[in-house]
Amino acid sequence: MEGTEFWKMQGSGNDFILIDNRAGKISEKDMAGLVQPLCMRRMSVGADGLIFIMGSKTHDFSWRFFNADGGEVEMCGNGSRCAARFAYLNGIAGPEMTFETLAGTIKAVVNGRTVKVLMPVPSRISNDIALVLDDGFPGDKKTLPSAPEIPGGLSRMADFINTGVPHAVIRVKDIHNHNVKAEGRAVRYHPRFAPAGTNADFMVVTGPNDIMMRTYERGVEGETLACGTGAIACALTSAARGDVVSPVRVKTAGGETLVIYFEVRKDGFEKVFLEGNTSLIYKAVLGKEAF
Repeated sequence: MEGTEFWKMQGSGNDFILIDNRAGKISEKDMAGLVQPLCMRRMSVGADGLIFIMGSKTHDFSWRFFNADGGEVEMCGNGSRCAARFAYLNGIAGPEMTFETLAGTIKAVVNGRTVKVLMPVPSRISNDIALVLDDGFPGDKKTLPSAPEIPGGLSRMADFINTGVPHAVIRVKDIHNHNVKAEGRAVRYHPRFAPAGTNADFMVVTGPNDIMMRTYERGVEGETLACGTGAIACALTSAARGDVVSPVRVKTAGGETLVIYFEVRKDGFEKVFLEGNTSLIYKAVLGKEAF
C-alpha cells in the first residue's frame, strides 16, 4: 500500500481520508485492515473515517465507507459530501452526480466548496423511548473508550430514527455543558439498540429554523465535531414534534452550520437534503511507516 495517493478532506468538522480505488489497487479483502492504522490520530494520518471511491456500471461511482474503528457502515452524511467533491475535482463526475452506497443511491450537487446531497428516505420515527443509563456495558470494558461515570439509574427520553445509520436523539437544556462523552457512550451501547448499537445525538431547539447539537458517533467511539446524518436526525425528529420547519440550520460542536431541507408527508418525510461546506486539506502519498 506504500505509495498510494490519498486526499485528506473535512466536511463541517468531520475529517476523512479518501482514496481513488477504481482501478482496484487495494483489494476488497485488504480494505478494512487499513482503516484503523491510517485513521489513528497522532500515529498516522488520522481521521473519523476512510472512504474508498470505487467504480460503478450504473452510477458515476460507488463507495466503501469505514468508520475509524474499521467497521463498514451504510452511510455518512458529511462523508458523502466530501466524496462528491472529491469525485468532481478528480473528473470522476460532473457537478451533478449519483453514486452507490449500502444505504442506496445518493444524488449530489457540487457548487464550489458547498455540496448538497439528497439522502435516503429515513425510517419512521420511534418517539419517547425511555432509557435508563448507567456505567455498565456488555463485554470487556477494557476494549471500550474510557468515560466518566454517570449516576446509576439516570433516565433519558430519546427519539429513534434511521437516516442511513441509526440515531437516538435526546433533548437537553444545557447543550454546552452536557456530559456527551459519558451519556453518549451509555446510549450507544444501551441494550435497547443491541446488537448494532446507535449514534447518540444531544440537541436543543433555539428557533423555528435552528438547532444546536452534539454527537457521540458509533465507530469513532467518541464525540465528533459534526455528524451529517445526526443533524438530519435532530431536524426530522424536531419537525415531527412541531418544533421546527424546513429549512433547518443545525449548528455543530465544531461551530459549522449544516442546512437540512425536507418535505413533510403524512407518514414521514421525503426529499431530505443535507447541505454544507467541504474543505480539501491536503493531497499526499502514503509512506511505508503510515500503517
